[in-house]
Amino acid sequence: MKNHKIKSIIFGALLILSGSSCNDKIKNANTTSTEVSKDEEESNKTVYPSEVIPFFDHWKLILGDGSNAGIANNFEDENFFYTATDDSGDWVVFKTPNAGDTHGTSNNTRTELAQIKKWYPATADDKLEATLKVMNVSSTGDARVAASYSVVVGQIHSADGHENEPLKIFYKKFPGHSKGSVFWHYEINTAGDDNSKRWDFSTPVWGHDFSVIGSSENTYPEEPENGIELGEEFSYEIEVKNGIMNLKFTSEGHETKTFTKNLIESEFSKSTDIPEQTKELFVPIGQDGVERKNAYAGEGCFFKLGSYNQTNGKSPSENRNWCSGAETHDGDLEKQYADGNYAEVWFRDARITVSDKAVSNEEYFTKNDKS
Repeated sequence: MKNHKIKSIIFGALLILSGSSCNDKIKNANTTSTEVSKDEEESNKTVYPSEVIPFFDHWKLILGDGSNAGIANNFEDENFFYTATDDSGDWVVFKTPNAGDTHGTSNNTRTELAQIKKWYPATADDKLEATLKVMNVSSTGDARVAASYSVVVGQIHSADGHENEPLKIFYKKFPGHSKGSVFWHYEINTAGDDNSKRWDFSTPVWGHDFSVIGSSENTYPEEPENGIELGEEFSYEIEVKNGIMNLKFTSEGHETKTFTKNLIESEFSKSTDIPEQTKELFVPIGQDGVERKNAYAGEGCFFKLGSYNQTNGKSPSENRNWCSGAETHDGDLEKQYADGNYAEVWFRDARITVSDKAVSNEEYFTKNDKS
């Protein structure tokens, strides 16, 4: 009887332990299932560009189809504007085909942020900083056309007057080259009413400037030794204060470059001021104007950031500097993306400083948005 009682106690204890073990297994199974479910939910969650670079309240987004998406918080577009991830983290992707509907009067497509406030150079204290890498430029174009195979990744744009651009930051890489060039442009704010006479002056940062072109449609110049590869990071800083534009360009393994330009006092106000680069590129096609003496003084200016594709399908006979004659597949987006006829730029960081004297830029969008 005593042995039987002991056996009963042991058996009962085993049942309790067994039950506890089963309960633990059920609990662990449920926990694992819940955790997996949460992990799957997180991995499937859309990461919006505004979560990667959280400063979108300062911009409106123009897409590669010419539309204005407005302030792009919690917004993406699978064709033009979305996020991507690599070993270094999350990036915001700006993508634009060689041809499609464009914004305003431009011949070129853009997926680009445009600042919703404008500031006046003489009283400005405004700044834009960005870190990016260019992932693709057009695979086709005429090598004799200076704009072929290039994309603008940052700008200062005037909202008034001729709506010219005191700054455009370019990346350009010829087919077959490993390295491309980074350079920046100053576009004169043309004196008088005839803005067709305007021209750009190009300054190299790493590699060549805009004026280095091919000797024939498919013959390319020498590859720049100190250029930037596709997928290689670089950064720019643009500061405008008291009428002066200060630029700084940095990239690991490359010399840091700085530049200064007066935006309220022209150095190109007389025909004798036209530089040799302009005489070679622009004067032969009738773009031989001079600038207002006070340059961009009195005009509201604003920053832009993104992918402004400079390669288009227009015939070089129309303008040998800006009309690339590239493949566009009659504007078919899928076909252009399939064979590399697009520009793609990734940004991983950007910051903007807006001065107290900046005012609304809504009139610019009203003028240039599609009706």
